[in-house]
Formats: sequence, C-alpha cells, structure tokens
Amino acid sequence: MIGQRTERVATSAEALPEVVRTLVGERGARPAAVFAEDDRAGSGRFLLSYVLALPADRAYAVVEAPIAPHEPRFPALASWLPAVNWQEREVQDWMGLTAVGHPNPRRMALHDNWPEDTFPLRKDFELRRALPPLRGERHRYRRVEGEGVLQVPVGPVHAGVIEPGHFLFSVAGEPVLYLQIRLFYTHKGTEKLFESLPPEHGVLLAESISGDSSVSHAAAFCGAVEAAAGVEVPPRARYLRTVLLELERLYNHVADIGAIATDVGFPVANAHAVALKETVLRLNEALTGNRLGRGMVCLGGLRRDRDADRLAMIGAALPAIERDVESVVALIESSHSTLDRLEATGVLKPEVARDLGVVGVAARASGVDLDVRRDCPYAAYGDLRFRVPVYPHGDVLHRMRVRVDEVRESIGLVRQALAALPDGPVSVPLPPLVEGRCGLAAVEGWRGEILHRVRVGPNGRLARCRVKDPSLNNWPALAEAVQGNIIPDFPVINKSFNLSYSGTDR
Repeated sequence: MIGQRTERVATSAEALPEVVRTLVGERGARPAAVFAEDDRAGSGRFLLSYVLALPADRAYAVVEAPIAPHEPRFPALASWLPAVNWQEREVQDWMGLTAVGHPNPRRMALHDNWPEDTFPLRKDFELRRALPPLRGERHRYRRVEGEGVLQVPVGPVHAGVIEPGHFLFSVAGEPVLYLQIRLFYTHKGTEKLFESLPPEHGVLLAESISGDSSVSHAAAFCGAVEAAAGVEVPPRARYLRTVLLELERLYNHVADIGAIATDVGFPVANAHAVALKETVLRLNEALTGNRLGRGMVCLGGLRRDRDADRLAMIGAALPAIERDVESVVALIESSHSTLDRLEATGVLKPEVARDLGVVGVAARASGVDLDVRRDCPYAAYGDLRFRVPVYPHGDVLHRMRVRVDEVRESIGLVRQALAALPDGPVSVPLPPLVEGRCGLAAVEGWRGEILHRVRVGPNGRLARCRVKDPSLNNWPALAEAVQGNIIPDFPVINKSFNLSYSGTDR
C-alpha cells in the first residue's frame, strides 16, 4: 500500500461549508486537519484544504478551495464543527486568511505583539528574515468574575524541563470554573523549514517535531513523500517500521502509567515503571543505535537492515517486559487510595470528545472508537491482529487503563511482526519527485493520529508540508476535563493526557 488512499474534492470557498457538512453528515467524515498553501506564484491564489477521515472507506478526503489574494477570507466552520477551531485560527495567523464568522478569531499561533501583516507561511516571508522587536500589549485573558472568584496563573515557565505553556485557572473556592490555555511560546517554524530542505533531509526535521514521537513523525513524513512519489515500501521495511512504532508506544505508555501513579502520591509504582521504560529504551538503542529510535526510518523504507541475532534479542526480551508490566499494573490496582484519586477525576464526556475531534488515548477512554492502525492501515498493521481498547468513562483511571491495554497489545504486535517478518530488501530508491504531486500519510502515534501532507514544488523540493500532531486536537479537551475538579488534581489530569508542547508549537 502506498500511504493512505486519498480523495481530492475541489470546490469553491463559498460552497466549502456545504461540502464539508455533506461529508460529515452523509459519509460520517471526521475532521482531521485544516491548512492553507500559498500558490500565488503558480495558480495565482491561496489554497485552503480541510482533510477529513472517511472511516467507512478507509480513506481520507482533502476538500480544497481556492482563495483569491485580493480577498483573503473564507467561511469559518468552527461555529458548528468545533474540532477545526484551533486549526482555522492557525490558518489566520500563519497565512493571513481571515476566518469569517469564527467564534473566537483572536490570535493564537502568533502572539498578540507579532507585527501586523506579517504571515510566516507565505512564500514572500523569508526564512531568515529579521523581525523588529516585538512590542505591544500582552495577551488579554478573559475575565471570569463573581463573588469569591479568583484567577490563578500557572506558567508559562514551569519547574522542570518541559516547554512553556500558560494555564490560567478561574476558581470559586476549590472547584475550577474555567481554564484558559495559552501555548505557542516556542514556535519553531517547522513547516516553513521543510520548504528549505531536500526531502531526504526532511526526515531528520520530522524526527525533531516531538522528540518522544520521533519514529511516528518520521514514518508519517516518509509515508507522505512516498505517496507523492508513487513508491511502495518493501514488505520487510513495513514490518520493521511496525516494530519500531510499537516500541515507541510501549516505552511512552509505560512511562505515563508510572507518572500518573506518582502524581497521586504513589512513587513506588513509578520507580518500577521508570526501570521498565529504561529496558525498552535500551532495546531501541540496540535495534537502531538511538534510544528514541531515530535514524532508522528513511524515504523508501529503512536506512539499514537488522540481522537475525539482533531481532531475536528483541523477541527474547518481550516475556520479561510483559511480566514487569503486569507487576506494575498489579501494584497500582492494589492501591485503593490511588484508584480512588483516579476514578471520576478529570472526566471528558464522550459527546465533548467527539465534538472537539479528540484522538488517541483520550478519545478511546471517552468512548470514541478510533485508531488509524485499524481504520486506515499502514506499515504492516493490515496483516496483524490487535484489539483497540475503548471505555466510555472518560476519567483519568480509564485513560490509564487504555494505556495498560495498549501496552499488552503492543507486545503482541511486536511478537507477530517479528514472527512474520519477510525476507528481502528494506528500502527502494525514490524516483525524482514531480512538481504538483501530493501525498498524505497518517500514523497512529502513541498520543493519537499524526498526519503529514506534502505538495511537491520545483526542483524536487517541497512546496508545502503540513504537520498535524495529535496534541493540537487534544489541548482544548484538557480545558473541558479540568472543569469542576480542584487545582491539586490538575497535574494528574494533565499527565493523563500528556500532550506535547513541542508538537503543538511546531
């Protein structure tokens, strides 16, 4: 299979809302990404695209509408399709296209003191352009007023190594009434940087989008370029990519299970989980030469093959990992005080999760039966058997239980992939990329759906690379899950989502 099957739907800006509404209503489409391209040098216009997953067809649709440069505006859909709220605002900030009728059109990806009429994803914005000192008012947060209401700021600088993010809690006594989240303090211009690199160098950039999802982002980027090139990855490479992706899911989920326990005062369980994470990271290093799995995935497959002895070492380590996982889970389940802190804490209702387009662990813990590995298979997932755990409860406890179930499934997937690993090459050369060709690939990263979409420009370079990290979908859901809880519960609620600042601030 060459990437995911993609349908292109051409329409006008005026007809865009009706086309999307029809796909959502009649074909059960799910909004996956929104982005714009500056094609003024080619077609003389901007191109606005809404990417929608089509579960029944195991495909994605890209609804594309031209936007005239003399009237850079489009009808916003966020008032009836909340899942596109943040991404429509990104289009405003980065490309300068006004989302008409958006319920909250204020700047988001660019902060308030960014220079006017300066849009960093337009082609006439030079990558190394020096901007004047940023001046102007600081961001004005919404006031939440009333008798006994206080606003408590947290961040944007935090104690630790995490990147900046500002959280403003409005509380009445102990319960949280409202949470405002402000991100994009360290926007890296990643999508712009892709345009300046040869595609083969873009793999290294993709690996740095969110460090704990290096393999997933690299696989998505490579899948998109391979789809644009019309290249099918060899079977052996597809199976080994699956092993790498599941090892990435395994070490991250194990770490999160331990971190959730420590955030409610049970560090003993976390100590065991950290040791188990270290075991998996060392397996990554033995397999790829890098603890995070970097440097292995490349355009056309993998950079190098692994011999039978090294692969047998991975298989031999799985029984001990499985026993240690069950030991950690039993330890947590035996602590009634821990379970009491997790149950009914940070509830994200299923209907809210669906409306906001939540993906990954958070979606499945809130009754949304969604997993790209099953719904739109890539790598070797279409050949393997696994279960997608789904719970309707939506609380911290069940976000942890989804992780536990997925760890068990990941171990099974690695076993299956190694047992069925075909012989043959692990890479094929890519032909010269043809200008105007597009490719899309989606990967179920350990946080959820990662999506890359590329369009080829002149000289085999990329004219556009859109990156959608799952955290972009899920940050608004964190604000919903916190309401009605108390501030001391925020760390464990936040950890149960475990969203990426880096992936959002790409």
